[in-house]
Amino acid sequence: MGARYYGADSENGDRIDDPSEDALFMMISDLDGSDNTFVVVQPDEDDPIWFASVTVLDEGGYEVVRRDAGRLEHDVTTSAGINDIARDLTI
Repeated sequence: MGARYYGADSENGDRIDDPSEDALFMMISDLDGSDNTFVVVQPDEDDPIWFASVTVLDEGGYEVVRRDAGRLEHDVTTSAGINDIARDLTI
């Protein structure tokens, strides 16, 4: 899922261009179960071909969705480790 430039947007309106692992960690850490429930990472272009989203789960932990329409890939996992999620999304 490579891209020259990408951005991360959260439900509460925060945006970070070309976020680092640390920046993604902070955005995911700020998620809660009421008004800031997701972060989406995708290329900074019109009609991006891929995206990854992190959603806070009601029962605790996070759901990570990766979708790449160009490769017809769709992967959904759960994780409790913000470090692991942020690292995986930057790799």
